[in-house]
Amino acid sequence: MFRGGVHPPGHKEATAGSAVEWAPVPARLVVPMSQHLGAPCVPTVAVGDRVSRGQVIGDIEAMVSAPVHSPVNGTVAEVGTTLTAAGMTVKAVVIDADEAQELESFVPVPDTGDARARVRGAGIVGMGGATFPSVVKLTPPKDADVHTVILNGCECEPFLTCDHRLMLEQPERVIAGAKHVREIIGAKRVIIALESNKPDALEALRAAADDTIEVVALPTRYPQGAEKQLIYALLKTEVPHGKLPSAAGVLVHNVATAVAIADALETGKPLTERIVTVTGSVARPGNYRVLLGTLVSELIETAGGLVGDVERVISGGPMTGMALGSLDVPVTKGMSGIVAVPKGMAAPAIADDQPCMRCGRCPQTCPMGLEPYALATFADRRMWDAAAKRNVLDCIECGVCSYVCPTKRPLLQLIRLAKAAAMAKGVKS
Repeated sequence: MFRGGVHPPGHKEATAGSAVEWAPVPARLVVPMSQHLGAPCVPTVAVGDRVSRGQVIGDIEAMVSAPVHSPVNGTVAEVGTTLTAAGMTVKAVVIDADEAQELESFVPVPDTGDARARVRGAGIVGMGGATFPSVVKLTPPKDADVHTVILNGCECEPFLTCDHRLMLEQPERVIAGAKHVREIIGAKRVIIALESNKPDALEALRAAADDTIEVVALPTRYPQGAEKQLIYALLKTEVPHGKLPSAAGVLVHNVATAVAIADALETGKPLTERIVTVTGSVARPGNYRVLLGTLVSELIETAGGLVGDVERVISGGPMTGMALGSLDVPVTKGMSGIVAVPKGMAAPAIADDQPCMRCGRCPQTCPMGLEPYALATFADRRMWDAAAKRNVLDCIECGVCSYVCPTKRPLLQLIRLAKAAAMAKGVKS
């Protein structure tokens, strides 16, 4: 078991039993050109162009990038900008969808016999929230001996159940994805890991797997699904400081990403939709298969609308997600959940930095062995070099420090600020 961590209430009961259902096709979709880590795409279409579902509408030649595809058949109404869930303004293609859609058909990614090229062509990125282009992960350094592939189905964030339902409803596709990734990498061992609070998914995966794939249940503990913590929990191997998991001979993919890879390699399907958990204070919590570019406001209406006194709407889970400043932001490849937080459950609004009472809880629970209180203090005082020397870039932004802080200091937000400053100065982890 990894060090630190916490046991927040799961709050998964509202949607864990809800089968995935399609959300309606919106009349208009707003498709951001930046839905991944790395270089943003450049629109390849113009206003008035007819586009087909699966057609590339944005791309760029850069090592860390992923093309963007039209989720529908329709007409380009606008090429402009949009606000994202992260609060950034990025380029976007706005598409008016045709009234009649055939969601089972799409423009396939050409098959040139190169699996990595097809994964890249399908625009697949890490769907657990990291949004790192999958083709880059599938191309480890030449000197790396990647012997083990781990599919991450832990979904340790409270409230979220989209991966749970995927593993339960499509276990054979998860297994197919695991085998494709194993073949591309040439790994000898494949492990699918999930937390023990999903016994039905565990049973479904074990029934679908053959004896070349291990399906492992881990104790429920946050952040079990964090990459380095998961590797240690399964293999008792630590990823060297400042290195990627490939340095430890391991490759980790989210289960939804693995399914997208299987779809791309077997049918040429590009990434144009994803499952999103919509829960909290909404009338009809559930797991919805949503076309990318659907506005969050429309998705909430699909879930019956907000109910009660909602204090905050969060994109992602409550531990690592971000509060939305506007509901008119589009669903993107890395958006796993929308949580409407009722009044009284959300952390208090930040008026100013609260004092540290030196209780020691944050360093005791930090899964990376950092000193969050000190990093936050350095960030508050704009002492970026001091934060860098205390390994601020090792922070995995799990939010455990903020969760345990008795004075509710905005530790995670301050540490994110310090990380951004360190990276802007060229500091490497």
